[in-house]
Amino acid sequence: MPGRIRAKWRPPLALILGVTLGAVLALPAAGILALWRLAPSLGWREAEAVIASVILVLTALLGWALWRVLLRPIRALAARATGIAAGTDRASEPLAHYGTREMQRLGQAVLDMGATLAGREAVLRTYADHATHELRSPLTAIRGAAELLSEPGLAHADRMRLAARIGTAAARMDALLDAQRALARAREPRFVGRTTLAEVVPALHGGPEVAVEGADVPLPLAAEGLALVLQHLVGNAAAHGARRVTLTAAPGRLTVTDDGPGVSAGNRGRIFEPFFTTRREAGGTGMGLAIVATLLEAHAGTIRLADEGPGARFEVSFP
Repeated sequence: MPGRIRAKWRPPLALILGVTLGAVLALPAAGILALWRLAPSLGWREAEAVIASVILVLTALLGWALWRVLLRPIRALAARATGIAAGTDRASEPLAHYGTREMQRLGQAVLDMGATLAGREAVLRTYADHATHELRSPLTAIRGAAELLSEPGLAHADRMRLAARIGTAAARMDALLDAQRALARAREPRFVGRTTLAEVVPALHGGPEVAVEGADVPLPLAAEGLALVLQHLVGNAAAHGARRVTLTAAPGRLTVTDDGPGVSAGNRGRIFEPFFTTRREAGGTGMGLAIVATLLEAHAGTIRLADEGPGARFEVSFP
């Protein structure tokens, strides 16, 4: 989670610039007026010296204020941005001072951007590890079958069996690569919009019975994105034996409950990991829930597996 900047009153930049310009215009005028007032009693030279000293002090104070409110936060924020790019541990912590409201918003944007980039880097590293592991098995099967096919005395039946093994391994790799492309697309925030369950549920045909509660509640996701989320969740429920799925919408919240066997305690912590599946023999890639979680994260949403129910119960939350 990115660091959150403590909320407190900060002057707007327009106020700082207005005060600075006002001071630049007012100091010479005030100096001339003071000179005409003080010169008769102090003398011209003495009045000039006093007024010049006061103007220098006020200018120094104004310069210090601008340094504290503008220059110091800008330099510190630039240093934090450099630290985020370099991967420094404490670079994601908020600054002590931000000066103006605009600097505060910019600072929070920098922290959020750093957290997003760090999260994407971690996801890519994890995904690369999983992908390497998953692709190694079909590659090993193809390599072994190819070596056996090179044997000159191999029977025809064995050749056909090895060829079928190569085809199965190739199909597995193709499915994994398709899932990889789907996961990459899910990271893009391209489903911005609002829709309701009533608009997308009719497209969920050919699976278990779908019951809807709160069909007209608007959810902060475009119809295409919500349909993709529901297709994966309902399809996942059907693949595990569910016959009925209940969709419940409330403002900023969507619940998907099925009457299937649920998720075992040993698998609850891994179901959103890429490539984790209990249906590998049936051709499952283990990417459906990972795609759902990634798509929702790209649109500031979250999904969790609730503890309730004999079946599986997924709770989707939006800000």
